[in-house]
Amino acid sequence: MDGLQADGFTVHLANTTAIKKYDGLKHSGDETDARYLAHLLRLGILPTGTILPPQQRAVRDLARKRQQLVRSRSQHILAVENITARQHGTRISSNQVKRLDDDAIDQLRLPDDVALAVRANVAVIRTLSAQIAVLEKRLQEKVKPTADYALLTTVPGIGQTLATTILLETGFIGRFAGAGNFASYARCVDSQHTSNGKKKGEGNTRNGNKYLAWAFVEAANLAMRFCPEAKRFYERKKARTNGIVAVKALAHKLARASFHILKDKKPFDLTRCFS
Repeated sequence: MDGLQADGFTVHLANTTAIKKYDGLKHSGDETDARYLAHLLRLGILPTGTILPPQQRAVRDLARKRQQLVRSRSQHILAVENITARQHGTRISSNQVKRLDDDAIDQLRLPDDVALAVRANVAVIRTLSAQIAVLEKRLQEKVKPTADYALLTTVPGIGQTLATTILLETGFIGRFAGAGNFASYARCVDSQHTSNGKKKGEGNTRNGNKYLAWAFVEAANLAMRFCPEAKRFYERKKARTNGIVAVKALAHKLARASFHILKDKKPFDLTRCFS
């Protein structure tokens, strides 16, 4: 794709989930598929996605790599917690695991083979933590000077890590027609198929950006802890539905607020969001 654009070609990224061909065709192949896509493009109805610039994609992929390393580190931390729980009947915290060294492992008085397993996990945790710190430093150098980053951090529950993820995964905010489209892209909108006002089914709930979905759910959980207005909104929703739906509703609120912040270039308005 980058090579074609560099050579002067106009490249379109077709949205395959939005393109539906007639299932009863007698013959189908690469040639007929290409002809069909060209026909849709000629008519101006080809569903397409956004192609981010190569430099922006590189920084976005760096943030995704950080998230991958954090998940891997969490697995090793949980492994150490489980080992200590099986041996002593009590579980140590994740912060305690991160601070473990050889002397601390010896003080746990574990069997030799079990202690060797813990040392292996701790060694990997140290390596991953060092690499995560390197990536976080580079990401902060790339995104912290931008005005949009500072605006996103005004939203309750959105700190440095979540602001970085949301900013890089969103890209150019103008590609979304409205706040609802952005919330749908962030998987904060229900999937429903209706006819004549009646529900006929649901599906395609995974259509969207999974990284934005994770970021806004994490922001919702943090906002409930540190923002009284967000907590009250969550409690109202929870009383009518359940906890999971209430968290998703709060995430939807934060997604719409983030859209307006990036679109209007104005800080977060608490009264407007939870009114």
